[in-house]
Amino acid sequence: MKNLIRALSLVLIVSFVLLYIVHRLNTAQGYTGENTITVYNWGDYIDPELLDQFEDETGIKVIYETFDSNEAMLTKIEQGGTSYDIAVPSEYMIDKMKQEDLLLPIEHAQLPNLKNMDPRFLNLAFDENNEYSIPYFWGTVGILYHPDKVSDEIDFKQWDDLWHPSLKNDVLLVDGAREVIGFGLNSLEYSLNETDKARLLEAKNKLDTLTPNIKAIVGDEIKLLMQNNEAAVAVLWSGTAQDAMWENESLEYTVPEEGSNLWFDNMVIPKTTKNKEAAHQFINFMLDPKVAAQNAEYVGYSTPNKAALPHMDEETTSDERFYPDEEQTAKLEVYENLGKQMLAYYNELFLEFKMHRK
Repeated sequence: MKNLIRALSLVLIVSFVLLYIVHRLNTAQGYTGENTITVYNWGDYIDPELLDQFEDETGIKVIYETFDSNEAMLTKIEQGGTSYDIAVPSEYMIDKMKQEDLLLPIEHAQLPNLKNMDPRFLNLAFDENNEYSIPYFWGTVGILYHPDKVSDEIDFKQWDDLWHPSLKNDVLLVDGAREVIGFGLNSLEYSLNETDKARLLEAKNKLDTLTPNIKAIVGDEIKLLMQNNEAAVAVLWSGTAQDAMWENESLEYTVPEEGSNLWFDNMVIPKTTKNKEAAHQFINFMLDPKVAAQNAEYVGYSTPNKAALPHMDEETTSDERFYPDEEQTAKLEVYENLGKQMLAYYNELFLEFKMHRK
């Protein structure tokens, strides 16, 4: 009898352990349920306190996973092994995901806070009528620099200032094909979405002549390098620039007059979702003015939530370097999905440019 009891006890213990392991695996892999959603976002791109607040207000647990590129995010969602309820891709990737039928339409009736958005950032070409996405953050690509480390002849109102001989081995570039090929195109007054291969090659050849000035092509560390005075100039995203400027007040940021990129990261609901209603609740929560304001102040990027601006530091929201007016934004271009072949050509040119430096 004792042996039977021991055997039954062992079976129960093993069963509980297995159930616990399965639960942990499900959680780690982002499986969702009735009271859980899995959010897939860029690294350090949300105030963690807001996740706790959402859980407290709704009783819905949030599993939070991160990615470091649109392409990595797309691959994971295409594989379908994880049931993501929310993802935050960039504009050109949203267009691509729509074409590949990876997204569910957004039910606007479930988003009463959508009224808080700035109309400038709604109904854009990559997602007309915001059928599949809702703006999360936006910004520009521009030039961050140390005024005391550059020649008085340079004000970076033109992209060509990056080629100034005084900047030898003193320019950092963000490691992105669209961004780097993009400012090469802008410097020639061509579109960021250029598909003429002759013009693209012309831009790449011009970038090759920038090689003597390039100190490094880097990723996230570009912010730390700039705030620590490791280089005089960097081409990067506005939010990264603003983060660096908070740490080093001597830095300046500008967008050259020829134009640049106006980028968007938007919230979407992948078809992998198993909790569509909760996904809408999360989006609506993030559109609350106070929530959006807190998130923008934590992340450092510009919020598209117009009703959030009065809840933020006026010094920040009135800074036209990071909240440009309509006249300024009219000169900027949103990246378009150029198709696999053309994007591959951009990447090929960028790789050749990087190899040219060696």
